[in-house]
Amino acid sequence: MSKSLFSAPHFNDEAAAYAYVEARLWADGRVCPHCGVLDRSGALKGKSNRVGLYKCYACRKPFSVKVGTIFEASHIAMRDWLVAIHLICSSKKGVSANQLHRTLGITLKSAWFMAHRIREAMKPGMIEPMGGNGGKIEVDETYFGLKAGRVKPRSGQGHKNAVVALVERDGRVRSFYMPGLRKRDMHDVVQHHVSPKAHLRTDESVLYGDMSGMFASHETVNHSKKEYVRGDASTNTVEGVFSIFKRGMIGTYQHCGEHHLQRYLAEFDFRYSNRARLGVNDTMRSDAALKGAAGKRLTYRTTGARQ
Repeated sequence: MSKSLFSAPHFNDEAAAYAYVEARLWADGRVCPHCGVLDRSGALKGKSNRVGLYKCYACRKPFSVKVGTIFEASHIAMRDWLVAIHLICSSKKGVSANQLHRTLGITLKSAWFMAHRIREAMKPGMIEPMGGNGGKIEVDETYFGLKAGRVKPRSGQGHKNAVVALVERDGRVRSFYMPGLRKRDMHDVVQHHVSPKAHLRTDESVLYGDMSGMFASHETVNHSKKEYVRGDASTNTVEGVFSIFKRGMIGTYQHCGEHHLQRYLAEFDFRYSNRARLGVNDTMRSDAALKGAAGKRLTYRTTGARQ
């Protein structure tokens, strides 16, 4: 690791790491996760007590900032968690479990589980329809998976997994793994996530038929006739999103079971939606992921890991 990049106290000192996390997850005051009482607790003192441990004066139970978050029940140092979050958030195409394993000096299994917990923190919370300000939303589908014959056919491309992405130009992206992809499935996704005030832009696929009356406008480009841009109609932005996702999955992660695919999509969506062009730097992006850690407990069993 670069000394200059990771010279901040919260990357090297456990007490500073806990203080950093508490400042972001308890911005409005220290909350007891057991009874919900605000600012009625104190630090437990003594040689046997862990850093960051408090006792609630209302319910008399001990707690830390880890309870009810992706960090709960983890034995990995908080400073290592912050290093991992920063590495994943600052890398455009992600960081493999093998790289985390070597960098942090933890087991490969722990690194794999840690990365999935961080992806869980990257999942969006409250979701509003996109394009409510009259923006242009590009929608497209792609197929991602192993080579033919390696997995059971699940989608229109046989051996591939279908992924749908919705991108607001100069804005955010939302991607979804679709076990099956039919016209009604596409309509359900688009209607749920795109505002009627938005201007929809797609290709000529029959999946997007009969959508004209649902939005402010719906323009298409005909790729089968080598048409890629017509006025403000194109799907170049969403295709660029797919390109980043596939390069990261093939070059960095190399393999992903379909039961994990949505969590990987959340990771790439998060980085794209909090990119430098939107005024978000690496530290701000890492802090956003850290704030998303609250209320997202993930156990090894619930990751869908093969036992």
